[in-house]
Amino acid sequence: MGEKARMRGVAVLLPAAAAGLVHGWSWWCLSADSAPPGPVALVGGAVLVLGAAVAYGALRGGSGGVFGALAVAVGLLAVVAAADRAAARPDRALCVVRQIEERGSHTAGEGAPASRTVYRHVLTCPGGYPTELKEDHAVARAGGEIEVAYDARRRVSPVLVGDTSPWPAFLCAALLLAFATLVATRRP
Repeated sequence: MGEKARMRGVAVLLPAAAAGLVHGWSWWCLSADSAPPGPVALVGGAVLVLGAAVAYGALRGGSGGVFGALAVAVGLLAVVAAADRAAARPDRALCVVRQIEERGSHTAGEGAPASRTVYRHVLTCPGGYPTELKEDHAVARAGGEIEVAYDARRRVSPVLVGDTSPWPAFLCAALLLAFATLVATRRP
């Protein structure tokens, strides 16, 4: 087996192996009792994602390496998003919505992403936490009650109870990493 064939073989295996490593790292940082401090978690995750993308690009080479490396990087970020959505939020609180602040992001120019509105719900919860919930739509009126799932260690953002499906992010990650694997199997 030649050197190029070995490099291609490693590039084929890299997306799945990197996804496993990044998911394990994310789970440890978001859910484990002995998680690293926030800055260490962030830097470690960035090194894993960027390292995998650079390694893929170097192993694959050419324009396929560039597009595959981009797919690996974005796919691994989707793995992190899926781990965030699946992270433990064991605590529940029935909170009163005191105020809703609507903030829009405006786009400039043709082809820019669509405008987006974020609704920041200011909350009063037993124990004083969580204090806010951000959603892409208003989930209650001011004065209404909502049930919020949260992590008392504050590693992940609070969410509405029952609103933590990791499947959309997981599906996106699977498609992007499958694309990168397919690109790695092609001869340059």
